[in-house]
Order: sequence, then C-alpha cells, then structure tokens
Amino acid sequence: MATSSSDQQATPQAVIEFWKQAGPKHWFAKDEAFDTVFRETFYVAHFQAARRELEHWMEQPEGALALLLLLDQYPRNSFRATAHMFATDPLARFYARQMIDAGMDQEIDGSLRMFCYLPFEHSESSEDQELSLQLHHALDPSASEWAQEHADIIRRFGRFPHRNDVLGRETTEQERRFLNDGGFAG
Repeated sequence: MATSSSDQQATPQAVIEFWKQAGPKHWFAKDEAFDTVFRETFYVAHFQAARRELEHWMEQPEGALALLLLLDQYPRNSFRATAHMFATDPLARFYARQMIDAGMDQEIDGSLRMFCYLPFEHSESSEDQELSLQLHHALDPSASEWAQEHADIIRRFGRFPHRNDVLGRETTEQERRFLNDGGFAG
C-alpha cells in the first residue's frame, strides 16, 4: 500500500490538523475517498502507535489526542468491515484513561474533546459506557445523544450487534431483529 512520505515523520500536530481540516462532514460519514486519504496518510503512524512506539506523545495533551485519533478513529475509517476496526480499541482506552486522569482532556479544544471520550463510547464494557455518558454529559449535555445510544445498546445486548459478523460472533434472534428494524449499524 502506498503511503505518503509525510507518514514517516507523522507528528501529533499533523494528525490533529488533518482531523480538524476533515471536520464533522467526514468524521462520522462513510466516505471512501476520505478513508483512502486518511489510510494512506497515517498508515505507518497507526501501526507505530499500535506497537506503542509513539507513547512519548502522551507527554502533551495534543500528542495524547493524536494517539487516540490514530488508535480509535483511524482504524474505523481505514479498515471498515474488518476486525481490525476494533483491534486497537483497548490501547485507545488505556491512553484515554491516562489522559483523563492527568486532566489533559481539559486542555483540548471543546470541538475536539469528544475524541478523548469516544474510546469509552466504543467499548462493549458497561463501566466504560457509564464513564462515556458522564464525560459526554459534562462536555455538552445537549450533544450526548450518541453516547446515550451506545450505552443503551450495551445495556440491552452487552455488546454491539453490528460488530458480530466481522468479529465472527453468533448473532442472536433479538440482535437480528434489532438490526433488521434499523438499529444502530455503526
């Protein structure tokens, strides 16, 4: 796979600037062109982060945010419909907890701070979902709708049914009905 030469020297600032420039229009939409650019621009950096080679980025709030983007958002865009979408979720939560414990999330601009909390929203742990709700509500009570929806699904099923196929899990009848009736599909 071709990667840009800038990928070899990815910096936290480059990751954050790319993400800010993409903006809400691309953050949560399925857009093959955007996904391709994101994948090719930060492919090497994602795997460096996954191998914990960029752990020194955790020394600064912007570096911590960039790690979360590489470990939580990047795989969701770059490896759609594969198990790799979720492969670095535990590491993203590990860094997100460190970031929050150190208060670094409070130093991130409000428009990007939700990305400090999404690793918990993406978790299939009910404890993580409760933390996600608390964090999102404190950030902006009127904008915590998606966090609530994720938490409700975990309360109901104990997992995200839309992940079952790519993770090789059996889908229950109740989950199938939920998905067939237009339930959250990722």
